[in-house]
Amino acid sequence: MRVRNGAPHLVALDIDGTLLVTGQRVPEPTVLAVQLVRGRNHHVVLASGRSLTGILPVARELGITDGWVVASNGAVTARLCATCTDGYQLEDVLTFDVEPVAQMALSRFPDVQMGVEEIGVGYRVNRFFEPHEVNGAQRVVPVEELGELPASRAIVRGPGVLDLLEPLRRHGVTATPAGPDWIDVTPRDLSKATSLENVRSVLGVAAHNTLAVGDGVNDIEMLTWAARSVAMGHAPDEVKAIADETVGDITQHGVIQALKTLI
Repeated sequence: MRVRNGAPHLVALDIDGTLLVTGQRVPEPTVLAVQLVRGRNHHVVLASGRSLTGILPVARELGITDGWVVASNGAVTARLCATCTDGYQLEDVLTFDVEPVAQMALSRFPDVQMGVEEIGVGYRVNRFFEPHEVNGAQRVVPVEELGELPASRAIVRGPGVLDLLEPLRRHGVTATPAGPDWIDVTPRDLSKATSLENVRSVLGVAAHNTLAVGDGVNDIEMLTWAARSVAMGHAPDEVKAIADETVGDITQHGVIQALKTLI
């Protein structure tokens, strides 16, 4: 489908599995496609489960120094600004009480690995994650300190932890599987879509001029929100099922197929 409406669009792009293979750089053809889309005055918004610390280097690779990003599955929204301290300004930060989440996880799975996000820095952890698994610095703290402060995102990881999905949701937080042994925990009733809708409203982009591209379960709400939704070719069937269309997989730079319609 080629876009015939010349009005500015909001283009929401997942990062890992959509723009790049985790641990690698954004391929040059994808960088060029994003820059061409921005050159047509469309608003490219990176929307990721990554922390803000993990999104900023990708934005720099893409040449994006101004605009908006949605981090931590919607818990953190920031505006990039070349003249701002650290290159960004926090616009919206939502938090939850981590202590009961940590207590529940550790009581059921004493060996669970946990990380609690510290915005712009990294994570408080009970054990180190591999460097490629989380973004930013890691600081090992005693278990009782994991939940001492409210946070935007926590990671619960270990064999069998998906059994905690429903108990966590009943506890009043958003629990999203990010792998067979990994749960991202964020505030109640939150997703990339809720924050993207706020950004859309601020930018004044019409709801019918929204495009989203993603590949993961945490992209489902974002794809449902967008007027035009695109799933990557390697996405799970449940993601493809709710998307308007499917493009090539990450090795085929499928996201470029979607972006070309805006160029």
